[in-house]
Amino acid sequence: MKRYRWVLAVSLLIFAVALGAPAEDTDVVRLGIVTDVHAHDMNSPEEEKVMVNWVERVEAFVDSVTAWPADVIISLGDYVNGRFVMAGDVDLGDPERIEAIFQNAYATLTQYNAPVHYVVGNHDVYDLSKEQILAVTGTESTYYSFDLGGFHFVILDAQFDKNENDYNHIAWMVQGLIPTIELDWLRADLAASDLPTLVLVHQPLDSDFDLYAGGPPVFNHRAVRDVLAADGDVIAVFQGHDHDNVYRLIDGIHYVTFAAMVDHTVPGPPTWAQVTLDPEARTIMIEGFGLQESYELLY
Repeated sequence: MKRYRWVLAVSLLIFAVALGAPAEDTDVVRLGIVTDVHAHDMNSPEEEKVMVNWVERVEAFVDSVTAWPADVIISLGDYVNGRFVMAGDVDLGDPERIEAIFQNAYATLTQYNAPVHYVVGNHDVYDLSKEQILAVTGTESTYYSFDLGGFHFVILDAQFDKNENDYNHIAWMVQGLIPTIELDWLRADLAASDLPTLVLVHQPLDSDFDLYAGGPPVFNHRAVRDVLAADGDVIAVFQGHDHDNVYRLIDGIHYVTFAAMVDHTVPGPPTWAQVTLDPEARTIMIEGFGLQESYELLY
């Protein structure tokens, strides 16, 4: 398979022209991307996380991608927080209420009539099972692939322990793993497609250490990256979890970690990205809103 060429360039003029492309241009694919909303009915002051205002933030995102318009919406995980907060000696409340928060938050996300693809994050399984998540999102598996407009998309689930067991109602954890069965599926799925491919995962695959995880956020991240590099068609990996903008180029693949939507003690704007994939120009145009940076990536 061919290896896609790469360059990271910042050109405001080209960026502006690309963003001004007419809506009837059917060759491009438009993605509305949000991550780490942490919808909750409590705040976590010791983390400086303000989570109770998730409705206005998600609605700002939905309004923007509706007007754009996006072909698909992608949540990169931690859409709901789970009941655990860092607020001193505080009653965390009934864990069963988290399912209702998730249902309401997901309904807000799906107000726009476009497909929604959901990546499971570590906070999502603090007080929910994967079966509960699938029931709300209406999907059959937490990892799968789909094709759209000349591109192949792969959604990964890293919420497994080192013994390759599902995380469910785990209360708190950070580090995940891609289990053997999923890694084997990934090899086969990538081999079956020659389309330029984007991989979507919650914990970053390009990070070697996370203070809270005590190691890499995805325990076997190097093995997963080796599979992606060996395929030759993977052009980018989109990630969440870190809450900050991070960009790295590894083995010719763009690794982009998107900034979190969750608010902080010092209020900030709602944060998300609108991504345009252009197969003719071979560009990945990321327009950032709020704290999200903008990038122009060539593949």
